[in-house]
Amino acid sequence: MDITAVGVDLAKHVLQIHAVDDRGHTVSRKRLSRPQMVPFFTRLPPCLVGTEACDSAHYWARRMAAMGIQ
Repeated sequence: MDITAVGVDLAKHVLQIHAVDDRGHTVSRKRLSRPQMVPFFTRLPPCLVGTEACDSAHYWARRMAAMGIQ
């Protein structure tokens, strides 16, 4: 099962990650601290990432775009 999409809940200290495959089945659910975010996303295959609209969303969108993530 390959990850094709990831949803991210951008909280203040702990971020929730939900990854699914091309059929919509859950592949992974994780709670990450902010320092764990970049290492997590650098290990992912190319995929679609969705985040909520909040104050830190623009920051994380720029960081993910720099890593080649949509």
